[in-house]
Amino acid sequence: MGEGDAIWAPSILPHGTLSAVSHHPELHFGGKMESKVSEGGLNVTLTIRLLMHGKEVGSIIGKKGETVKKMREESGARINISEGNCPERIVTITGPTDAIFKAFAMIAYKFEEDIINSMSNSPATSKPPVTLRLVVPASQCGSLIGKGGSKIKEIRESTGAQVQVAGDMLPNSTERAVTISGTPDAIIQCVKQICVVMLESPPKGATIPYRPKPASTPVIFAGGQAYTIQGQYAIPHPDLTKLHQLAMQQTPFPPLGQTNPAFPGLDASPPASTHELTIPNDLIGCIIGRQGTKINEIRQMSGAQIKIANATEGSSERQITITGTPANISLAQYLINARLTSEVTGMGAL
Repeated sequence: MGEGDAIWAPSILPHGTLSAVSHHPELHFGGKMESKVSEGGLNVTLTIRLLMHGKEVGSIIGKKGETVKKMREESGARINISEGNCPERIVTITGPTDAIFKAFAMIAYKFEEDIINSMSNSPATSKPPVTLRLVVPASQCGSLIGKGGSKIKEIRESTGAQVQVAGDMLPNSTERAVTISGTPDAIIQCVKQICVVMLESPPKGATIPYRPKPASTPVIFAGGQAYTIQGQYAIPHPDLTKLHQLAMQQTPFPPLGQTNPAFPGLDASPPASTHELTIPNDLIGCIIGRQGTKINEIRQMSGAQIKIANATEGSSERQITITGTPANISLAQYLINARLTSEVTGMGAL
């Protein structure tokens, strides 16, 4: 079953949210039920979404998937991991509350084991806490924080875990990241309490789940071919190669003196069009490069004319004007976006 599929009846719930339906409709969460919920005694199905970096996901999957297989079997929870090639991945854990808490405990202890192993080679003496990031619908974050921060304070004090709710929503979604850090035991207690809060105040309205974006890979052009870098290998990229060749065939501005002799002053290439982009000031440097090296590279590869407007006072953005054929423009846009993404995902050195 895919991540975020609807798994409950009778209520229709937004995809991928932390929510529950009791199989006994007459039971209401609250009052005396809380202790039972926190012990996983209630027959409730929950879905919890975790946001992890690639390295953390690798640790959960284990060699040939052995670790995640063991976690699934021993906890009885369904554990799905979103598609690869993203710097971030979503791990979805679904099942009855007790199965979820078992799966959570196994993940927290696995991360602690990774920390201990990494410390055996380092001079550091104090052990850093285990950190997990939950993805929670923004509409439930208010209940989690409580009036004047009372609920989150209570959770911190009673579990000993640090809990932080992100101020902003995750890109293109209505979800926020909730970061929990502490000892594995503190984290497990903290997750139990968060689940109780979620069950008592289901999400309002539809939730747009956060989906991590694939990492854009750097592009190299060599001998008229386009290659993307994946790990240590250059992989031919046929679509970009076609674009590159198209762009090179149709230079919109021929060098002076090479205009079509039959029609002086006219060239035979397709009409040029113009496209405008706005880029935040703090990212313009990665597109220009040292002494203009990157922007010149993009101009050469795409065959487009690219002008970057001067910074205007009071504006946090810069205007970029790209002129050329459609092929020139789309290739220039692709290359600019690839530079931006590599900068944002920390691959700027490539």
